[in-house]
Amino acid sequence: MVGSKFETRDPYSYQTGFNSYHATEAVKGALPIGQNSPQKPPHGLYVEKLSGTSFTTPRNENKQTWFYRIIPSASHPDFKFELNENYNFKSRAANFHMIPNQIRWDPFDLDNSVTFMGGLRMVAGAGDITTKTGLGIYIYAAGKNMENEAMYSADGDFLIVPQHGDMDIQTEMGYLYVRPQEIVVIPRGIRFCIKCPSGPIRGYILELYTGHFNLPELGPIGSSCLANARDFEAPVAAYEDTDGDYTVYCKFDGQLFSTVQNHSPFDVVAWHGMYYPYKYDLGKFSTIGSVSFDHPDPSIYTVLTAPSDHPGTAIADFVIFPPRWLVQEDTFRPPWYHRNVMSEFMGLISGSYDAKEGGGFLPAGASLHNIMAAHGPDASTHEKASNVELNPTKVSTGSIAFMFESCLMIGLTDWGLEECRKVQKSYNKDSWLPLKKYFTGPKQGRADLLTLNNGKENGKGNSIH
Repeated sequence: MVGSKFETRDPYSYQTGFNSYHATEAVKGALPIGQNSPQKPPHGLYVEKLSGTSFTTPRNENKQTWFYRIIPSASHPDFKFELNENYNFKSRAANFHMIPNQIRWDPFDLDNSVTFMGGLRMVAGAGDITTKTGLGIYIYAAGKNMENEAMYSADGDFLIVPQHGDMDIQTEMGYLYVRPQEIVVIPRGIRFCIKCPSGPIRGYILELYTGHFNLPELGPIGSSCLANARDFEAPVAAYEDTDGDYTVYCKFDGQLFSTVQNHSPFDVVAWHGMYYPYKYDLGKFSTIGSVSFDHPDPSIYTVLTAPSDHPGTAIADFVIFPPRWLVQEDTFRPPWYHRNVMSEFMGLISGSYDAKEGGGFLPAGASLHNIMAAHGPDASTHEKASNVELNPTKVSTGSIAFMFESCLMIGLTDWGLEECRKVQKSYNKDSWLPLKKYFTGPKQGRADLLTLNNGKENGKGNSIH
């Protein structure tokens, strides 16, 4: 399948390219020619710069965008702290429950009573927002439109993975229509508003405190496959010139603040630069894999990565497991049992995951296998995969699972561990305790090993000298 098939047509046009330099104007002549900040900008607009990196960040990583807007975003009263405890997004490791066990959640509920912002619940996280280190993981569920409201996060970039319902997203740079099997990234500081045109929405969010997402290096793969840069879409300029009260919410150090201003925050008439929101259709991901025996590491399914200072190690990877062909000979085809130096938070957008055919991992649910937590296929999947006839097989048809992977140890919030009431208490018991012993060698214990070693010391063993 090349590109996902959506029930609703996308109503908007886009600029294409990942990490491309874009320039767009909703009114002809609104973009200055040959300079960024003329004394008198065209059409009586104000110039405003949005920085996604420091000014002196190396050119290949630098992200700056110039806005030409009706009123500068600084024009608002002071922000006030929001007292609603639902808006307290924990941000420091001291607030997390650090647990070595495998964790799995039942599907999270829909909620028609709140907007996107009111439906955010932090499940897990790592690091410290104030030092721009780490990440946060959220579930969102909403059914109401944000009206005369905008939100932005000063804490990090939002990578949003819809599971249910379409999202009509208005941003300062323009509009994005995002459906399940698409993702959207809204970088730190960019104001946005989300409406629910097809009914309730639900999904997952990874908030990246450290840096920004990039495409992974392809190395020996060459210059294409996986997520191709041309398939990422950024909005074209669209603005509102309206007066009236608009509430602007700011997520700052894991807490929510708000202010009310007398004009629309979406009044950018033109912009140019390299810092902007973008979306991507997961159906355009070009998978690769083994065509002989064994199978490569799951890193071959990485869509986006946020690297750490150590090459090859990520603060966060976004990995998907889409429909694909398996053709390996003499190979156990599901993921092997493993313990990983990375933490793995998995979610299921639709269908079933081929490594968990025993049930329990359901769409809108999730699992967490923290650093060095042993995991792999459940017992029934192992039994089936060990005995199935190995013909070329297409797996995950109609299904797509994903993983947020991190080099950091992930802790759970109170909501993620207890208050959501979705944690499956029998995950380990149901998945791996039923595994049978098939070993055919001689039975041996510590006493047998000591006897064998004593025999070798007395010259009675089978050692070759």
